[in-house]
Amino acid sequence: MGDNRDDDELSIPRASLNKMIKEVIPNVRVANDARELILNCCTEFIHLVSTEANDICNKQMKKTISPEHVLAALDSLGFGAYKEDATEVLREAKAVAAKRRRGSTRLENLGIPEEELLRQQQELFAQARQEQAQKEQEEWQQLQQVMQQQQPVTAVGGLAGPSAADAEDDDDDYS
Repeated sequence: MGDNRDDDELSIPRASLNKMIKEVIPNVRVANDARELILNCCTEFIHLVSTEANDICNKQMKKTISPEHVLAALDSLGFGAYKEDATEVLREAKAVAAKRRRGSTRLENLGIPEEELLRQQQELFAQARQEQAQKEQEEWQQLQQVMQQQQPVTAVGGLAGPSAADAEDDDDDYS
């Protein structure tokens, strides 16, 4: 039982293998024992190429297997016909890794230059500052109105009553 578990850890995940089979031959049914055979062949091929790449790496007195070591291993093992496909996959993987490192894939997908995005951002900041200043001005004016309404109204000139001119007019009516 322990050997089976070790074999599973050293092989391609079955879900990945099934996905590859569906992509390569979408309209063909593959029996389970055929899938198992393909899985074993893939695993053995990976072991073979990685062992050869490791040997090449060691002969060059390097400590890390590089893509060049893997490509040389393909040649050495008689799989040189796969070098072009492997090189293309390597280019694609490097492009994806570079995009991931930049972390700006969303910005790239917008199709708007970074300078334009910065200009738009500055406009939005300025607009927000202007709206905030306007809001604060309105609040200040409302506060001033409330303060004016709360002040007591005082009469100018004492008590309100008939003026002296009104009294004179009244006298004239009685004559």
